[in-house]
This record gives sequence, C-alpha cells and structure tokens, in this order.
Amino acid sequence: MAKQKKTKQDEESFQYDAVVIGTGPGGEGVAMQLAKSGKNVAVIERYEAVGGGCTHWGTIPSKALRHSVSRLIEYNNSPLFADSHISRNLTFAEMMKHASGVIRKQTQLRASFYDRNRVTMHYGEASFIDAHTLQVVRQDGSKDVITTKQVALATGSRPYCPDDIDFSHPRIYNSDTILSLDHDPKSVIIYGAGVIGSEYASIFRGMKVKVDLVNMRDRLLSFLDTEISDALSYHLWNNGALIRHNETYESVEGRDDCVILNLKSGKRMRADCLLFANGRTGNTDKLNLENIGLKADGRGQLSVNADYRTEVENVYAVGDVIGYPSLASAAYNQGRFAAQAMLEGQAQSALVQDIPSGIYTIPEISSVGKTEQELTEAKVPYEVGRAQFKHLARAQIASTEVGSLKILFHRETLEVLGIHCFGERASEIVHIGQAIMQQQGKGNTIEYFVNTTFNYPTMAEAYRVAAINGLNRIF
Repeated sequence: MAKQKKTKQDEESFQYDAVVIGTGPGGEGVAMQLAKSGKNVAVIERYEAVGGGCTHWGTIPSKALRHSVSRLIEYNNSPLFADSHISRNLTFAEMMKHASGVIRKQTQLRASFYDRNRVTMHYGEASFIDAHTLQVVRQDGSKDVITTKQVALATGSRPYCPDDIDFSHPRIYNSDTILSLDHDPKSVIIYGAGVIGSEYASIFRGMKVKVDLVNMRDRLLSFLDTEISDALSYHLWNNGALIRHNETYESVEGRDDCVILNLKSGKRMRADCLLFANGRTGNTDKLNLENIGLKADGRGQLSVNADYRTEVENVYAVGDVIGYPSLASAAYNQGRFAAQAMLEGQAQSALVQDIPSGIYTIPEISSVGKTEQELTEAKVPYEVGRAQFKHLARAQIASTEVGSLKILFHRETLEVLGIHCFGERASEIVHIGQAIMQQQGKGNTIEYFVNTTFNYPTMAEAYRVAAINGLNRIF
C-alpha cells in the first residue's frame, strides 16, 4: 500500500481534516458523518448545485418523470372518467416540468445539510497534485489549491458513450441528455435493455411513442427471477413495444429527419430519435490519479478494500465509482461506513447481504434475496407462495391489478429466501419482506405473515395471501 510520509507539523498545517469530491448520496454520507464527528470538512462539486447525478440526471428526474407518465396512464384508463373525459397526451417537456420542481426542492434540501453542518463548499473540477493536495478549477478558469489529511472520492458515473456515435447530434441521446428532449418524437429506438433502457421503454410507451428496444442479451434483466423478467417482457410486448434480443449495433446514422440504427445482424431500424443506454463509466478521468499512483480500470472504476480505502492510504472511494451495487441508497451507506473507517481506522458496519433492487418500469419491479433459478441450482428445497394483485381489494380500488407478489421459502425451516414483486408500489411492498428476512435469526419465518394482522384493505395484505398460498403447498 502506498504511504505518504508527513511530519506532525505537516499534518497540523492541512487546511481540512477531509475533503470529499462529489455531492451525490455517497459524498453526502461521508461528509455528514465526518462533520457530525467534529471534523473540518470540505466538499468539491464540479456543477453549480449539490446533489450529484442522482438528483440532477438520474434517480430523481427519471422517477419523477415516470410518476407523471403513470398518472397520465391512470387518468386515461380510469373508468371513473370514461364517459366524460377526452384522452390526454402530454409532451416529454411538459412532463419534465414536474421533475424540475422536485429537483429544485431536493437541491435546496441537500444544500441545507452542508450549510447546517458547516461543511465548506468548493465549486469546480477537482484533481490531485499529490495525495494531500488538490487543485480546484472553477468554471471561470480560476484555480484554488487546498490541502487535506484525507480524501473521499464520490465522483459517481456517467453514461458510456462510444466514440463512433455522434452524441452531439440533436436526435441522439444518452440517459443524461434525454432529460433535455425538447421535441415530441413519434418513435424512439432504445439501445440497451438494462434497468435504464427498460424504464425509459415503459415511459415512452406510456406517452404513446413507438418504441424499439434493442437488447444485447437473450432476455430482459437476466439478473431477475425468470418469472419476473418474463412478466416485464410480456407487459412491454402487450403495450406495443418491439423488443429485439441478441442484437449489437454496427453503426448509427444521425440525419436531419431521423436516426438509423444498423445492427450487426444486417437489420436496419429508423426512428425520430435514439436513446443509447448501454452501461456507465466512472468519473475518474479528470482526477489526475497518476499523481498519487492510482489507476482506474477500463470502466473508470477504482478498487477498494472492506473499509472503502483505495491503494493510497489516505484516499477512500464510495458509490458508482467503485462499481457494485451502484445504487443511490447503498452509496449513502457506503459513505457512512467509509467515514467510520476514516475516523477509527476501520468500518464498524457493512452493507446488508441482501440488497433490494428497485426497477421503476411501469409497473414497478422489486426483489430481494435469491431467485428460483439460484435456489434450484444450489439444490435448496424451496417452495413458492404467490398473491396476485387482481385478488386484493386495495388493488381493485386503485385499479392497479396488474402484478403479483412471490415469496420463496425453505420447505423444512420455513425461512424466507427471496421476495419478488411485479406491480405498482413494488419498491415499497418489498421492504416488508426484507425486514423479516433480516430478522430470521430471531425466530421469524414465513409464518410471521400468517400470524400478524395487516391493515385492510392494503397492498401489504399480499404477504398474508402469499404465505398461506405457499404453506398450503407443504405436505
């Protein structure tokens, strides 16, 4: 491990105890924990407002956009207005107005955290001079040099943009720039059917835009339980999206009136615009990591140990820049744990083993724990309990009858092994099962869902229905 030798006098002359580069969830987690522990902390943010990609280009705006589209679908399909209303259509830009309000509120809230905890803000592009010295270049070109005892990198990631595609073309977008879409496309090609691509396929179909979804693999979101993946595929297909599996692009032609995607299989596709959503790259290229002896991998990511320390003793990293699980919720906790290590020499906590996934398609998908395929391969004797939303009174009231909850549990011990949910509010519903999975060492099993009392009518009641359904299979 590379060590930087500093005398006691040098350490006392540092301007800050710690500098955090990036103000997304990971950076916020580090900065708040250190500041509340009495440390003199500064953060460096390359943009004019705090929040990082999560607040400005990723999680918050896309989920706010999805919410608006879901409400539009709900209005257009509601039997309550069937006799009196005219079907409404809204443009992408009109939908984004709601998202802009949410971004503004989140930015103001997050900025108040730094202010309240007396964290010094530096706005500009950060880079290393050495392991204890950073340069900050402001947008006007002026520079600051600051010194610090420790550094935490929470620089996040950006969409992967291959060099052979012209992303400056007004009809070619990535998952950041798509938020500034200002025309009203009738058709869109989405290249990449991962989480982001699948979410935007749902959003555009909800706006009645023709969608061609190009997937490089043989099924959607292959990390999901197969039934859930199949449910998403069917729902997109049933809503009119065309999905092409096992395809790779050869070239992209941006024209004045359209975009043409040429596939290696020989197929040609045309649409009003293209959304390229195939992977992300860590934001490490401008940090001058070579000045401290660090090197990022081919995806711009850094390696860390269990304490989130890099190969340089006083430099830590959290969030997207270290890869898995690349979730805003996990990044905040990683930041807190890294701060513990920076304060005490090692982290006292770690991420939970079973991290829930939330995929904001329409309807939502959320899961935690093992899939049926993983349990079958491991020869675990499991059973399945299922509740279909169409049988729940709350779903009937809210007209959210598409979807189901699936509980996987051990036939003998009744231990809950996995929770898989497809349907509206799935990302909320899954946490009930997650809580019980974390408590199973204290005697909680699938029988908890049968023996407890749920409010009625609620979507949470699906757990009781699924538990009974599963236990009835045991003989």
